[in-house]
Amino acid sequence: MIFLGIGSNLSSSFGNKIDNVNLSISLLKKNKIKVLKVSSFYQSVAFPNKNDPKFINIVVEVKTLLGPKDLMTTLLKIEEKLGRKRFKKNAPRTCDIDIIDYKREKINLDFGNLQLQIPHKSLADRNFVLYPLKEICPNWSHPLNNFSIDFLINNLKNKNYGITKLSQSDINFYVE
Repeated sequence: MIFLGIGSNLSSSFGNKIDNVNLSISLLKKNKIKVLKVSSFYQSVAFPNKNDPKFINIVVEVKTLLGPKDLMTTLLKIEEKLGRKRFKKNAPRTCDIDIIDYKREKINLDFGNLQLQIPHKSLADRNFVLYPLKEICPNWSHPLNNFSIDFLINNLKNKNYGITKLSQSDINFYVE
């Protein structure tokens, strides 16, 4: 199982934040990545700067023959295609795609100035990852410590802070 977190807190030339997330899914499919499951859309407060625009977040389960480094290279190209600029860490962005879990493996990748850890090093602290992940994989457990997703959610410091699962009418309103 491979899980990706996708988020956006800025509009792009392709549309609003929801459009960016949807386009990310389409671009995954065009790049030898089969999308198996897609969570609901969640709106969350930006992290760590809560004054930045709110994020739209989802988690997807995918299948691919790409190894972790090639997958990450593809994800970075998708982010770039959607207009992501890397000025400073945690700055607002049109697209952010993280590998949350790659087949339960522990992996460290270097991409020049980016050092990536899989599973994502902060996933256990992020409600905007755990809630959508639980939705599509309720029996998931953390690959490093085997804690269940329910345990991780119950131990979140800010369990419900700043996160809302969007209904279809919320999404329709957002898009209009």
